[in-house]
Amino acid sequence: MASVASPVIFKEFCPLYYLLNAIPTKIQKGFRSIVVYLTALDTNGDYIAVGSNIGMLYLYCRHLNQMKKYNFEGKCESITFVKLLSCFDDLVAVGTASGRVAVFQLVSSLPGRNKQLRRFDVAGIHKSSITALAWSPNGMKLFSGDDKGKIVYSALDLDQGVCNSSLVLEEPSSIVQLDYNQKVLLVSTLQRTLLFYTEEKSVKQVGTQPRK
Repeated sequence: MASVASPVIFKEFCPLYYLLNAIPTKIQKGFRSIVVYLTALDTNGDYIAVGSNIGMLYLYCRHLNQMKKYNFEGKCESITFVKLLSCFDDLVAVGTASGRVAVFQLVSSLPGRNKQLRRFDVAGIHKSSITALAWSPNGMKLFSGDDKGKIVYSALDLDQGVCNSSLVLEEPSSIVQLDYNQKVLLVSTLQRTLLFYTEEKSVKQVGTQPRK
């Protein structure tokens, strides 16, 4: 007996004007007027995170229809990658063009959740543009990769407010993708794809031929 096909649902796609209208097109920096470009994007069921060339992270809460802004102190530099995570607390990791990485632990109105915005910094290991970020499902591990091939592991203790980071892998070409699950980190570079086993600290290449 032939299976009954599921009904087709048509959806209309349109620009998110409610989001775009909440982000300025220009900012004033002294006597200069700087055009704002959107440089990074990530979404989940709760938030839409948008990075910009002025170092500002725009975080839109879908449930409250509110836009919040977060930035790095000091130098105004382009955000190159953002990565959201919803676990017990809501987290967003942000990477910049100079290699700075920060984690924001967001405020939640739910009982027992975080009530104060906190920021953790991955100190001084990356020296070039961040090209990939990957969370562990529980938010205790963050992996960051840059365009010089460095991969950094950051262990976060949200209760103690501590972030400890170390270099775990260095590839000869730029990191283009990271994904983590069950103690295995998937790494894609411009030249190859590999599996990094974080417990054994061993590497297994996917395929034999380098990318052209």
